[in-house]
Amino acid sequence: MTRRTFGISIAALILLCAALLVWSLRRDTGEQTAAGDSSEHADSVANVAYYTCTMHPSVRETEPGRCPSCNMDLIPVYATAAEDTEAVDLTFSVSSAKQQLIGVTFAQVRRAHVHRAVRAYGRVVPDEARAADVNLRVGGWIEDLFVDFTGRTVRQGEPLFTLYSPELLAAQSEYLVALRAARAGGSKAEGDRLVASARERLRLWQVTDARIRELEAGGEPSTVVTIVSPATGVVVEKMAVKGMRVEPGMTLYKIVDLTRVWINADVYESELSLIRVGQEVDVTVRTTPPMTLRGTVAYIDPVLDPSTRTARARVTLPNPEGRLKPEMYVEADFHLDLGERLVVPESAVLRTGKRQIAFVDKGDGVFEARLVTLGVHGEDYVEVVDGLGEGERVVTSANFLIDAEAQVQGVLRRLGDGSAPAAAPVHRH
Repeated sequence: MTRRTFGISIAALILLCAALLVWSLRRDTGEQTAAGDSSEHADSVANVAYYTCTMHPSVRETEPGRCPSCNMDLIPVYATAAEDTEAVDLTFSVSSAKQQLIGVTFAQVRRAHVHRAVRAYGRVVPDEARAADVNLRVGGWIEDLFVDFTGRTVRQGEPLFTLYSPELLAAQSEYLVALRAARAGGSKAEGDRLVASARERLRLWQVTDARIRELEAGGEPSTVVTIVSPATGVVVEKMAVKGMRVEPGMTLYKIVDLTRVWINADVYESELSLIRVGQEVDVTVRTTPPMTLRGTVAYIDPVLDPSTRTARARVTLPNPEGRLKPEMYVEADFHLDLGERLVVPESAVLRTGKRQIAFVDKGDGVFEARLVTLGVHGEDYVEVVDGLGEGERVVTSANFLIDAEAQVQGVLRRLGDGSAPAAAPVHRH
C-alpha cells in the first residue's frame, strides 16, 4: 500500500468516526427534548380544570373535543387561572364616539337620606277597645223600645228600652221597706245596714243611682225600669224586640264607638322587617274624591297567614267625622326613614339572573364590570351594600349596549358564574 493510499484511508476513518459522534449526540438530544415535551404536556393536562367553548361559556367538559352547540374546538381552562379570581381583569374599552352614539350617561355613587314606603291593602274594622255589649242580669219583658234599628247613633246614658221584671219590682219594694224602717227609728246601725244592702242589690241589677233617688223621692216602686246605653257609639247589632222575653246574660245590643277605627293591613313576609310599631301610615280610601288620613301602627301579628304569606298590621286611625266605614277597603302606605345610605340610581344596576352588575367608568374610555350587593330600594334609587365606593362613576343608561361590548370583549366570561367575586370588591365606608 502506498503512502498516499494509507493517508486517504486514515482520513476516511476520521470522518466516519465524526459522523457517528454527531449522530449519537443528536439522538440523545432528541430523546431528552421529547421527554421534556411529554413531561410539560402531562403537567399542563393535569392543571386543566375543564374545557369550555368561547361562544358558549356554560359548556364545561372534562375531556377535550368539540362544542355540542356550535361544533367549535373546546379550549382548556386551567385550575390556576380558574382559582386565581383576584387577578382577573374585568376592564374593557368603549370609544368616546361609540359612547356618544349609544347615549351613555353616568352618575356618581353617593350618600343620601333613604326613605322607604311599603304599600299594603287592608280594610276598616271597629276598634275592639271601644265596643260594648248591652245585656241584663235579671230576666223580664221588654215594654217600650226607644232604639229600634241598627245603625242608630246613641250616647252614653241614653234610654234604650224599658223592662218589666218581677225580680226588680220585688227588689225596689224591699229597698223602700228598709228605708222606711230606718227612718222610723230603732237601731240606726241595723237600719243603715239593711238600706245599704237593698241599694247595692239594685245597683248590681243595673238600676242607676238616678233611678234609686227617684224611688226614694216617690216612695212607690216602678213596674218598669229604663235600661240606658253604657257607651257612646253606633248600634251595629240589635236583637231587642218590643214585648220579647229576655233572660240574664242575653246580648240585646252591640254598640261601637267609630270615632277611632282600626285598619287591618296585610303585609307580605318579605317586607315585614320594614314595619315597626309606632310607624306613621298614610291610609287612602278610593272615594270620590279620594281621601288620605294619617295613622300609626299599633300592633303586628306574630303569625303569618299560610294561604297568603302575609301578616296583619293593625293601624289605629282617628275617625271623628265618621267618614271611614267598617269593611271599607283602603291602601296603607307605611313610611320608614332608613337614615343615610350609599346609593346609586336603579338604572345603574344590570340584573342578570343571580348577579347584579354595575359598569364603573375608569376614564379614557375604559370601563370595569363590577359585581354589587344591593340593599333596600327607594323610588328611583337602590342602596349599595358592597361592590362600589363613594364617588365612583357608574353607567346609568345604555347598560345593555355596554353589556354587549363587555360580552364581545370576553369580560363577562372572565367574571365567572357569580358564585365568587371575580375582582377585589370595593367596600363602602
